Order: sequence, then structure tokens, then C-alpha cells
Amino acid sequence: MLKLNCLSKSLLSLSSFSTTTTTTTIVSRSATHFIKQLPYINIVCRFSYPFCTSSSSSNRGLNLELHKNSEERERKMKYVLVTGGVVSGLGKGVTASSIGVVLKACGLRVTSIKIDPYLNTDAGTMSPFEHGEVFVLDDGGEVDLDLGNYERFLDVTLTRDNNITTGKIYQSVLERERKGDYLGKTVQVVPHITDAIKEWIQRVANIPVDGNNEPADVCVIELGGTVGDIESMPFIEALRQLSFTVGKENFCLIHVSLIPVLGVVGEQKTKPTQHSVRELRALGLTPHLLACRSAQPLLENTKEKLSQFCHVPAENILNVHDVPNIWHVPLLLRNQNAHSAILRQLNLLDVAETPNLQEWTTRAETYDNLSNSVRIAMVGKYVGLTDSYLSVVKALLHACIACSMKPAIDWIAASDLEDESVKSTPEAHASAWKTLKSASCVLVPGGFGDRGIGGMILAAKYARENNVPYLGICLGMQISVIEFARSVLGWEDANSEEFDEKASSLVIKFMPEVNPNLVNALEDGGLKFVGRDESGERMEILEVPGHPYYVGVQFHPEFKSRPGRASAPFLGLILAATNQLEGYLKTDQNGS
Repeated sequence: MLKLNCLSKSLLSLSSFSTTTTTTTIVSRSATHFIKQLPYINIVCRFSYPFCTSSSSSNRGLNLELHKNSEERERKMKYVLVTGGVVSGLGKGVTASSIGVVLKACGLRVTSIKIDPYLNTDAGTMSPFEHGEVFVLDDGGEVDLDLGNYERFLDVTLTRDNNITTGKIYQSVLERERKGDYLGKTVQVVPHITDAIKEWIQRVANIPVDGNNEPADVCVIELGGTVGDIESMPFIEALRQLSFTVGKENFCLIHVSLIPVLGVVGEQKTKPTQHSVRELRALGLTPHLLACRSAQPLLENTKEKLSQFCHVPAENILNVHDVPNIWHVPLLLRNQNAHSAILRQLNLLDVAETPNLQEWTTRAETYDNLSNSVRIAMVGKYVGLTDSYLSVVKALLHACIACSMKPAIDWIAASDLEDESVKSTPEAHASAWKTLKSASCVLVPGGFGDRGIGGMILAAKYARENNVPYLGICLGMQISVIEFARSVLGWEDANSEEFDEKASSLVIKFMPEVNPNLVNALEDGGLKFVGRDESGERMEILEVPGHPYYVGVQFHPEFKSRPGRASAPFLGLILAATNQLEGYLKTDQNGS
């Protein structure tokens, strides 16, 4: 639980919204929006500002008639399976999320499951360079980044069990075997592993995720990897069995495939998709729809060839071609009547509404028409793969849209800022500093290990001394404490226990992180800790008074950011970077 004794106006008035169900006692309207974003913890806030409440009925697009009808007949979960073929990285996650958006716009309640065939039990120990960002859920689950897409697109709160891995399945089966649950039978992939997969899917599909206490109407399942991969075979078989078990009216398969263009002639090639569908059908699954990825819209003769050789009606062949931004994808699917084909397969045409995607249309068109941009220096360790910071990038995007700006992110490898790089990589060093000094704001995200720490400290120092808006997240907050202790208080060897446990000035300890014995000295020096946990020992939020915007947060606000509802710390950063913060605060405080 978190208690904030004070919070300056730069944080107090940043509007935001959270779908979390935290227990709150709030006496400040402006603080409510910011505080409710804090993940995984209940909040108690005490402020002297006038109490103001607001009721918000989120437009969930629920079809009351749908629920009335569902009560009159036996409710059965509907499943939409999204598979991929030809190559990886086609955007199955965005496609699956967009399908969920369109179905939700039809008045249906939607949940999602991501299947990752790797042997890891979760994504927590996987390198960001190899697998991209580790997305953290409200229950603390460390999962695949695609679940972040689901939460942002569908505005739902998923659980760790919504991410199924081979490791989780085998672990659960082996635990049952050790307990004797199989009564001495030989444990095999079929039926024991496949049964465990089916049971897991059917159990998780019925977990409420949208704030209500009822299960969803449709569960969108994304099977990671590419059809034909050895590790995905048990899941393919389990899903084949599931399709038979639930019945054809409760199962819809959408296969995402690539339509490449080869040579100067520019002919769209269908053969890779034909082979992919053939392999899928050989495994017992026949796609009801094809979602074809291509650079340009599909030609009619391409559709006809795909329909003929893939045994899919032409009207069920969707073209997910390149678009200016991913918010166009749900609109692209809607415009091709993807919802009609899916609803027809699932026998839901009589209870679904015409999809209302006006909010998505406005957002996509607004972003396309923005002309001004703000330069953001992202100083991190894993900048070689931008997916390593996917949620941070999305949170910046949401904040920039709220400020009528486009984000222009400059990726800076923290190690390139360090003095040692002057000799080893002088060009990279000069370029990194030039980029940093040309940015309108600086962001240091989370990370682990001591590589690049010196560069992050230099970036934090530059931002603090030159009044450049700064946001430090997790490690970025700890960096700002270390830098302040060294530069302002003169504690030259100030460090974190993670990097140097023998340092005489350990300002950061593993728990509770900021050393409680040094908090008073740091605050006397001018670094204010404006957010603490209930015990008063764990420092959650810091800032430097008098600075345009110098904020550090121990938690991860990027995981709660949503399109149309920017996370407050990110919104404050962009407002400050674009000289809009003061005006925003005055407007918000005046209630207009």
C-alpha cells in the first residue's frame, strides 16, 4: 500500500485513468488519476485539496440484448484461433488484438490467450535482445510482449495464466505425475500433454478480464511461432482436438500468412501461403479465414488463386497490408467485413451489433495528420532491439498523441555516453552526446546489470543540470538517486548494492531500494521523495523541486498506459518537453 505525504503540482494535476480495481481513499481530484495507475498495490492517499468525485461509465459497447439472449440459452465459449505461416514476425499479435477490437466493437466481450511453444515457464529470464520486452501483468506475471498488445487494444486486465508455454504445461503434467494423479499410467504427449493444454485453455478462457464478474463471449487464441515448428506440434494437436470437442460453431481458425513480391515484375506470389495452408490442413486444422500480409493491397487475381488452392472463400480472404500506424489494422479488418465472416462461423450474427469503431477511426486519422514532433532521448542498455522497450514506446506514443505531437525517439546506447568510449569508439561517443543534447527530454528505462550505468548517470546529470525534462523508470529512478548523491552531495562512490556491494555510500539497496538511512540526507540536499509505501521505507516516486520536470518512479507506469488514456508520468514528460505543462496544470486546476 502506498502513502504519499506530498506531491508537487507537476504530478498532482496529471490526468490519467486506470482500469485497476485498487482500493482507494482519495481527497484530491487531480491526484486520483495519477495515483490509481500504480500497479500491483492498494493505495491510500492524503491531500488537503478539495474532494471531487467523478463517475465514469466506460463505453464497453456491451450489447444488452446479447446478454439477455445468452441467459435464455446455454452459453458456450467461442474460440478464435490465430496461427501463422511462412515466416515469423508477421504481426500475428497485432492481428489477433485487432480481431478482438472488432469483435468487441460488435458488442461482444473478449479475452485473449497467447501460446508460446518455448520451454521456458515464462518470459522473465529471457534476454530482451532475443525475445523483446518482458511484459508484466497486474498479478506480477512476466509474460510475452503480445499480451501487452492485448491489454492495450482490448482494455482488459489479463492474468499470468493467459500466457501458456510449453514449460508451464510440462511442469503441470510432471507435478501431477509425481503426485500419482495418473494412477500409474504411462504419461505421454497424447493424451496427457494435449489434455492439459485443452484444460488450461478452457479454464483460462472463462476468467473475467474486463472488470465484470462474467466470462467473456469470445476467446482469441494466438499460437506463437510458425506452423510446422517441432515445438508447436503438441499445441496444434491439442487445438485440433479442441475444435472437435467444442464443435464447428464455436471454433474459428484464422491463418496469417505472407504474400511476397519477387523480382522487378512485382508479381504477388501465393505459393508460400498455399504450402503453409497445406501443412496446416495435413495436421488436421483447416482455416476459415486467411489474413494475408503484404506491402500493397492484394490484387483480385491473387485472391482468386488463394481461394482456389487454399479452399477458403474469396470473401474470407483478408488483406492486412502495410498501414501508416497499427491503429488502422482494426479498421482495415472492419472494412473487409472480417467481423461478418467470423460471426457467421461462430453463429453470432443474430446477437452481434454493427461494429462501432469511431474512436479508433478518430485516433488513427488524428495521428496521421499530426505534423509536429518531439525529440525524445531514450538512454538504455537494449537499444539494439526496440521491442525491448515496447511498452515504453507505446506509452510515449499515447502521451504524444494527447499533446498533439508525434514521437521522434532517438535511441542512445548508454555505454556510448561514457568517457571510456572516447578512445574505443570516438564517433559513437560524439554522436551519442550530440543526439542527447538535441533532445527535448530524456528517458532512462528499466534494466539489469552494470553495463552502461555510467552513461545513464551522465544522461541524468545532463538533464538535471540543464533543466531538460527527465523521467527515470525503475533503474532510471535509481540512477537519478546515485547521480544526485555523487554530484550534489559529493558522495563520490555512491552506488547501488547491485553494482558495487562494497561501496561506502550504498544509496540503493536491494530492499527497500533507496537506503532508508540516507533518505533524510538526500532530501536535505534537495531530492524529494514524494511517494512512499505504507511503511514509509520504500521510496516509490522522487522529483527535484524547481526543475521543469525531473521525476523518477520505482514502478512501471508504461504497463498501464492505454490509447486515449496516457500514463501520467509519460504525459507530464511530454507536456514539459513541449512547454505545455504549465498551461495544462492551470487548465486542469481551474476545472476547464
